[in-house]
Amino acid sequence: MLKRTLIGLLRSHEATGDKAKDPLLKSHIYKLSKEKAWEEVVSTLKKMQGYKLLHEVKSVGEIVMEKRTMTGRTMDITVTVIGVNPVTSAVDIYSASKGSLGDLGSNYRVILDIYRTLDKKLAAFKA
Repeated sequence: MLKRTLIGLLRSHEATGDKAKDPLLKSHIYKLSKEKAWEEVVSTLKKMQGYKLLHEVKSVGEIVMEKRTMTGRTMDITVTVIGVNPVTSAVDIYSASKGSLGDLGSNYRVILDIYRTLDKKLAAFKA
């Protein structure tokens, strides 16, 4: 966590992906069609406290949200649902803080928070 805070002094964004070096930032895979994964992810994100869903674009599988930090900064979060094949989907998250300073690791924590929530809700489908 200290390393993340040090990185966060300089960087104000964090992203997940299938090539992420940090295992906690690897794409999360669910055994659900893109259609079903989309419905589950959107309904789960809408219920998360402290997050505001701004818009969802089903055709490209993007959900845009924001979260206000305790210091009043705004974080822009994009959650992407990707159909890997007809029965499997991947979920990736990009989180960025507005402002000139680094985020002290808050984008990293937001991503882990969202993944934890999705994994709990979709535990039966986690690949």
